[in-house]
Amino acid sequence: MQFQPLGKRVLVERQEEATTTATGIIIPDNASKEKPQQGKVVAVSEKIAGKGIEVGDQVVFGKYTGTEVTVDDKKYLVLNLEDILGILK
Repeated sequence: MQFQPLGKRVLVERQEEATTTATGIIIPDNASKEKPQQGKVVAVSEKIAGKGIEVGDQVVFGKYTGTEVTVDDKKYLVLNLEDILGILK
């Protein structure tokens, strides 16, 4: 199944946070973790195609933005274009 965002929206797959620190300390699964605020753009709507954000871009978005959807047993986030704070390059 494919998901095509409508309006000025993008479909983002969240990046999971690292389970080890830079110094090699392993973070246990039961540690309180916040949801990541970065992700990879999987699909863009026709209204914003070719206007700065492309499929494959790594983006940063607000903490409490977007709507979670599940497509083919995988969780994604649908974001309005205004919810995206920037592109990581």
